[in-house]
Amino acid sequence: MTRIGCVREATLNIKRRMIRKGLCLILFLSPVFLPSHAGSQATEYTLGVVPQYASSAIYKAWLPFAEYLSQRTGITIKLKLSKSFPEFERDLTDGAFDFVFMNPYQQARSREKQGYIPLVHDSADQLTGILVVPRDSPITSVKELDGAKIAFPSPNSFAASLYPRALLIAQEKISFTPEYVNTHDNVYRHVIVGRATAGGGVRKTFQKQPPAVQEQLRVIYETPGVTPHPLSAHPRVPENVRQDVVMAILDLSQTREGSQMLADIAIPQPTTANYYRDYGDLEKLDVDRYRVEDAEE
Repeated sequence: MTRIGCVREATLNIKRRMIRKGLCLILFLSPVFLPSHAGSQATEYTLGVVPQYASSAIYKAWLPFAEYLSQRTGITIKLKLSKSFPEFERDLTDGAFDFVFMNPYQQARSREKQGYIPLVHDSADQLTGILVVPRDSPITSVKELDGAKIAFPSPNSFAASLYPRALLIAQEKISFTPEYVNTHDNVYRHVIVGRATAGGGVRKTFQKQPPAVQEQLRVIYETPGVTPHPLSAHPRVPENVRQDVVMAILDLSQTREGSQMLADIAIPQPTTANYYRDYGDLEKLDVDRYRVEDAEE
């Protein structure tokens, strides 16, 4: 080979090595080989739900929603259900949930303890607590419940227990014996079979009862309304993920199937939430004195 040929061959070899190095650098930096957001963001998140119903009912209603969010946002959202209301509150206090559906009072408390951020809530109706009695009961006023046994789902369930108990004691000036029976469903059934004179629930859970249950009960008292349960996020969830979840929920409400899915989880008409506008006033309610700390079912 001539000297010129040797120089040309050496030059080609150098170019080949440079091209190979360039390709390796491109592949290394390619999004295919990099995790989303350069590895700074989790891809799996937990979703907790306040246990108003039996776990099987919550799972049935919320699993399709979690699966939809996972498909729509590209992240994995897994249900993390608590066995009881007290366990749920402990998990909430510990920040165990990435996303969580909780009552308004829990939103106020969890914001103080963990910084939970409300994302969306239902805009159709306000949340109101109710007291029910058997339809054929002679009782027409809460004053007539003085000295009676009243069933509640849990000591610290806000609209169905904590708020009405505070109002009955502070405003109505009556005494009563509370009995805690775990779920709203159990409250209504306790009243029907006569195991309690009255029972505390919320308007929405009462309306979701089978007609045979509703027909045997009568509402005698309703609390002032508050903004309904929010779906909230822990501040460790990146803002872009929170925004993706909000948009996915708002879009879901635009279809018939999506609206039904949202109705099943008590957010039939979702709207964006703002803590100070929607839940800030709850900090002023004097209901902490009626809480039962470390309550067990």
